[in-house]
Amino acid sequence: MFGTLGGPELFLILVIALIVFGPKKLPEIGKNMGRMIGEFRKASQDFQRTIEDEVAAVNRSTEHATVEGAQRPLPPPTIQTTPSIPSSSGEALVAPPASATVSREPVEPK
Repeated sequence: MFGTLGGPELFLILVIALIVFGPKKLPEIGKNMGRMIGEFRKASQDFQRTIEDEVAAVNRSTEHATVEGAQRPLPPPTIQTTPSIPSSSGEALVAPPASATVSREPVEPK
């Protein structure tokens, strides 16, 4: 749609900017635009460096997590949650973990 800007287009933009802002403000606006572009480049390079560092850290962690002699990564750890059981009184009862010992003695209700 817009394409690239050639010489005549840039000259027209410069003339319009000179008329709108005046000859005293134009150099100041140019300096500020240059600073903004420089800060944007610095921020984008910093962001790119951070992403590359994170990817390298993930790659290093998967290399260290391999089984000796095999080149497969270890499976991710499983998270065990404790299920809740609804009771007739509306409170949620928590089931004991699978590794806990369970007593078979009858419990009287409160």
